[in-house]
Amino acid sequence: MDLPLNETFPAWQLEAIHGEQVPQIEDFAGKPLLILLFNLGCAGCKGRAIPYANRVVYEQGEHIQVLGIHSNFKGALYTPEELQEAEKEFYMRFPLFQDADLNSTFHKFKAGGTPHWWLADKNGRLVYTIFGSDPNKGLLKLDYKIAEVLAE
Repeated sequence: MDLPLNETFPAWQLEAIHGEQVPQIEDFAGKPLLILLFNLGCAGCKGRAIPYANRVVYEQGEHIQVLGIHSNFKGALYTPEELQEAEKEFYMRFPLFQDADLNSTFHKFKAGGTPHWWLADKNGRLVYTIFGSDPNKGLLKLDYKIAEVLAE
């Protein structure tokens, strides 16, 4: 089960890893928003999803916002310091927050696992969601959807 399309996101519960104020969904209004929910214990997240999100920021950063949410829905717990180190190691070009209570946003957004992607249009309506990071299926479809949203 996934979030319904053409509706706004439910409120998320995120925790800062740098002590900054946690943004609300409304703070991203006016530009499309791509959300990546990932886990550092997930090989597909580290090998494909994070690099893909970085590429989106690099190539389309003036036109789309990208937000990373680290979720501990299973596996090892990561401290804010470990997440900060991962930001450096993977050259994350997007803001990163941690899912509160280990996985509350994971469940509210009805994630299928990690990586999971959600794409909202400039009005904050969900237009696409996909679980996975297969380059020839998931990420290619995501590329097409991003292009459609940016063309609107």
